[in-house]
Amino acid sequence: MRRPVRHPRVAGAAAALAALAVLVAPAAPAAAHNSLASATPAADARLATPPSEITVRFLQKLNPELTTVVLSDAARRVVPTGLPVVAGTRATVTVAEPLPAGTYTVAYRVVSTDGHPVQGSYRFTVADATATPAAPVSRPPAGAPLAAAASGLGLTGAAGVAAGSGKVNR
Repeated sequence: MRRPVRHPRVAGAAAALAALAVLVAPAAPAAAHNSLASATPAADARLATPPSEITVRFLQKLNPELTTVVLSDAARRVVPTGLPVVAGTRATVTVAEPLPAGTYTVAYRVVSTDGHPVQGSYRFTVADATATPAAPVSRPPAGAPLAAAASGLGLTGAAGVAAGSGKVNR
């Protein structure tokens, strides 16, 4: 009967290499955990017109019963939206009223196929489409100090009205 030849150094080196490979190999995220793939409006988007709906798309299919999408304003007040409409990997909420200018946060919570909740948020901004850039101030001729003061007041008054004309829904 033949006895297998054992080489302790080779076996030890192989075990060390296998352990090193496990430690050095990049850790991949758990395959069963879902994550946000894209959103409309996108994170950090600056929009000229307010969106009528918010859509978030994930890497895996969503469970409609366990999907939440909430829109809030800069003061952390919840903005009225419809319930999420889930289709495959997408969840869409309809914004109930036009959004005034400001920064908004979209918060989402979904449950992965392995049962783990996944949540996150991102912001976007609606720019004030009614704001007009301030007109450049021109220097009046040296002999017209009263006209310069009057035109300065006119510019200040117009700028004050434009800045105060934004509507805020409370």
